[in-house]
Amino acid sequence: MTIAAAQLDHYRRELSALGAQLPGSGLTWVEKTRQGAFERFAQMGFPSARDENWKYTRVTPIEKRAFRSMPKSCIGLIPEDLERFFFAALPCHRLVFVNGQYTPQLSEPGALPGRATVCSLTKALADNPDRLEPYLARYADADANGFTALNTAFMGDGAVLYLPRDTVLEHPVHLLFVATTQEELFVNPRNLIVAEQGSEATVIESYVSLGGNGYFTNALTEVVVGDNAEVTHYKLQQEHLSAFHIATLQVQQRRNSRFTSHSISFGGSLVRNDINAVLDAEGAQCTLNGLYLGAGRQHVDYHTRIDHTKPLGTSREHYRGILSGRARGVFSGLTQVHAGAQKTDASQSNDNLLLSRDAEVDTKPQLEIYADDVKCSHGATVGQLDDDMIFYLRARGIEAQAARGLLTYGFAQDVIDRMHLAAVRTAVEEVLLGQLPDTDAIKGLVS
Repeated sequence: MTIAAAQLDHYRRELSALGAQLPGSGLTWVEKTRQGAFERFAQMGFPSARDENWKYTRVTPIEKRAFRSMPKSCIGLIPEDLERFFFAALPCHRLVFVNGQYTPQLSEPGALPGRATVCSLTKALADNPDRLEPYLARYADADANGFTALNTAFMGDGAVLYLPRDTVLEHPVHLLFVATTQEELFVNPRNLIVAEQGSEATVIESYVSLGGNGYFTNALTEVVVGDNAEVTHYKLQQEHLSAFHIATLQVQQRRNSRFTSHSISFGGSLVRNDINAVLDAEGAQCTLNGLYLGAGRQHVDYHTRIDHTKPLGTSREHYRGILSGRARGVFSGLTQVHAGAQKTDASQSNDNLLLSRDAEVDTKPQLEIYADDVKCSHGATVGQLDDDMIFYLRARGIEAQAARGLLTYGFAQDVIDRMHLAAVRTAVEEVLLGQLPDTDAIKGLVS
C-alpha cells in the first residue's frame, strides 16, 4: 500500500485548512490522535489488491480523485425536503447531518431519560471531553487500513450516544446523514455509542442523498456494549449511484452483552462495509444480518470479523446478496475463536442470487478455531432463480417478470423479516420493491 506524494500533499492541505472547524480542536488528546492517524495514513496509503482483505475490491476510483472537505455553511434545507427519509410512524430521537455537518434545524433530539446523552460529536467534545476520552478512537484501529486512518485523522462531525448504567431508551435514535449535489465532496462521519451496564438502545444509521456527483463518504462508528447491556444497530445505505461509500462498524462487547446489526446496502457505485465485533467477556452474544443489492456496474463488498476471546460466547451471522447487470459482490466473513474461548457457539452463512450472466460474486466464509470445545459452522451459496419455481408461478397465471421479481423478493425477505422495527422493515421493502421488475404486480401479490 502506497500513496502518491501529490495525493498525500492534497490531504495534508485539506486537514490543515479545516483546522479549528474539526470536532475537538484544541484538545491535546484529540490532536494527538489525529496526528498519529494521519502519519499512519501517510505510511499506508489506500489499500491495494496486494492486501488480501482488499483483493477483490479496487479503490482506484477513489485514489484518482481530489476530494475536498466542505466548510460549514447554511445548506438551506427544510424538514419537508427529507420527509421521505424519516420514519413517520416511528417516534425517534433524530439527528440530521448534511454534507458532514450537524444541522439543528432539521433535527429533533427530544427528551432523554436521566443523564443519557444524544448529541453531535462537536458538542460532546466541547461539553464533556473527559467522558469520551476512554472510548473515542480507542477500539477502531487506525492501523487497520488507510480509510480507517483517514477517518480518524479527519474525524468529522457525527453522533454521540451515551447511556449511563441501567438507562433504557424507549424510542430509537435515528442518525440521518444527507449528501447534496456538491461535487467531489469528502465527509468523514464519526459516531460513538456507549451503553453502560444494563442499558438498552436501538440506533438507526441512514445514509442518503439528494443528488450526487461522485462524492465520498468515509464513515466510522464505534460501539461499546457494557455488562448485560443491549444495542441493536440498523444501517441503511441508499446513496446516489455515483457515490463512494466506505464504512467501518467497530463493536466491543462485555460480559453477557447483546449486540445485533442489520446492514442494508442499496446504493453507491463502490461500497465497502467492514463490520468487526470483539466478544471480550464471557456470555457475550452477537448477531450480524445483512442484505446487499447490486445492479449495473455497482460494486458492493462486505467484510466481517467476529472475535470470540472469552468462553461461552454466541454469534450468528447471515448475509444475502442480489446482483444483476454487471454488478459485483464480495463477502468475506471471519469468525475467530481464540485459545481459551471454550463453549463458543458460532454460525455463519452467506447466500447470493445472481440475476444475470454477467453478475459476479466472490464469497469467502472463514473459521479460525484455537479452542477444542466449540460448536461452529459456516457456509455459502451462489445460484440463480429456479426455473421450476418460475414455471410453477407462471402456471398459476403470474407473468414471467412478476414471477422472477416475486422469487427475488422472497429471497431478500429472509433477511428483512429478522428486523424487529416494523417501520424499518417497511422502508426497506419499499426500496426493494422499487428496484424489482413489475413492481405493481408484485405489491399486489405480497400485500
